[in-house]
Amino acid sequence: MRIISGKYRGSKLVSFKDNHIRPTTDRVKESLFNTIAAYVPEAEVLDLFSGTGSLGLEALSRGASSVIFVDKNKLSIKILKKNIETLKVENGYSISQIDVMSYLSKNNFEKKFDVIFIDPPFTEKMADKVMAAVATANLLNDEGIICIESSDWEKIKDSYEGLELYKRKSYGDKHLSMYIKKQV
Repeated sequence: MRIISGKYRGSKLVSFKDNHIRPTTDRVKESLFNTIAAYVPEAEVLDLFSGTGSLGLEALSRGASSVIFVDKNKLSIKILKKNIETLKVENGYSISQIDVMSYLSKNNFEKKFDVIFIDPPFTEKMADKVMAAVATANLLNDEGIICIESSDWEKIKDSYEGLELYKRKSYGDKHLSMYIKKQV
C-alpha cells in the first residue's frame, strides 16, 4: 500500500494481514479518489473502520483539512500511528479507538463531514447496518459524499434516510458505493 497522490505521494504505508481485513488496493483507491477529487481539498473527513489509515491519509495528502480516524482494533491503531509518524503528519487528524457503531450512537456530532469513508470488516456483513446508522446520524454536509466498500454477499440499498446512490463500481467481489444527499 502506498499514497498515490498529493503531498505524501509515493510514500509506502505499513499494513498487516488478518482474517477480517480487506485492504483497499491501490487500483480501487485510485479510482475512488479520481471520482471524488473535487470533494477532497479542504474537506472535513470521517474515516470509519479506518484500519491502517490508507484512505484518510490519502485524503490528507490530497489537501483535506482534517480526518477523524475511527477503529477499535488495537493493532490497526498502532499501525495507523506508525503510518502517521512515517509521513510526518503533524496535525489535522484525531484518532478514536472505539467500535464504530458505538461511536455513531454515542456521539453528539457538532459538525458534519464533507467526505465519509466506510470500510467495514468484510467478515461481518454490516455495510447496510453502518449506512443506516450514518444516515440516521445525519453526518454528511449538503454537498458531501459517503464512500463505502462492501462485498457481493452484503446487502446494501440504493437509498437511505436522506441519502441516495450517486455511483457504484465493482472490482471483482468488492463494490464501492458512493452516496450523496437526496436532491429535493
